Amino acid sequence: MSPASRTLAVVEATRLRGHDPEYHAYVQVLVGGVVRAAEADGWTVTRLAADEGTDALLAATERADAAVIVGGEDIAPRFYGASGGYPHESLHRETADAAQLALVHRAIERGMPLLGICRGLQIVNVALGGTLVQDLGDGDHVRRGVPIPEVLTTHPVLLEPGSRVEELLGGPVVSVRSAHHQAVDVVGEALVVTGRAPDGHVEAIEHESAPILAVQWHPEDPGAPAGQLAALLGSLRSRARAAVGAVAAVATAA
Repeated sequence: MSPASRTLAVVEATRLRGHDPEYHAYVQVLVGGVVRAAEADGWTVTRLAADEGTDALLAATERADAAVIVGGEDIAPRFYGASGGYPHESLHRETADAAQLALVHRAIERGMPLLGICRGLQIVNVALGGTLVQDLGDGDHVRRGVPIPEVLTTHPVLLEPGSRVEELLGGPVVSVRSAHHQAVDVVGEALVVTGRAPDGHVEAIEHESAPILAVQWHPEDPGAPAGQLAALLGSLRSRARAAVGAVAAVATAA
């Protein structure tokens, strides 16, 4: 796969949050960080909004070599068999939820590398039948009553020895920037927990066989450790190249 052919879909829930401009502005900082890091790594980036619908998102990512699902609002509880009315419940974007869930399923079917960040991790888990803790309460994962750019906290994550994420980030313990009030509860089918916070909550998951990895924290935050996002994006690059090579080998054999 030549660098010119490397296309990365960066998929956010929406590009419009007129009801909450402060939150929207900070999301743009985070998504912009992913886009810039990917472009610096040689990707041709397409930035997509999932609230345009499932058909539109699948069509727009038809020829993508890899995808990143970034952060955003809570997933609508109906997608994981739960009800609303929980503390700190956000606006739900069910059209975006359905589209991103469909993208995960297709990524698995086709072997397309996919990285989930924050909401993206929860999308991956729910897509494979997992559930969520709907509110973690006050603690180490989010700060309340502060300006939006200050809601992230810094805490360690314990990585599973021998996991992809441990190999990428170079050690059993990493420092992360995090802001989430929900977390994985029941782990989805074929997913393996490869990172936890000191309080036990899931911080990283990987698929048993598909090239899918997701983290609950924000490696794209301006205050995140240098090189963390680049390392995770590097995994997409190597796996996308491997996938293209496998397809070429099959075509040659045929």
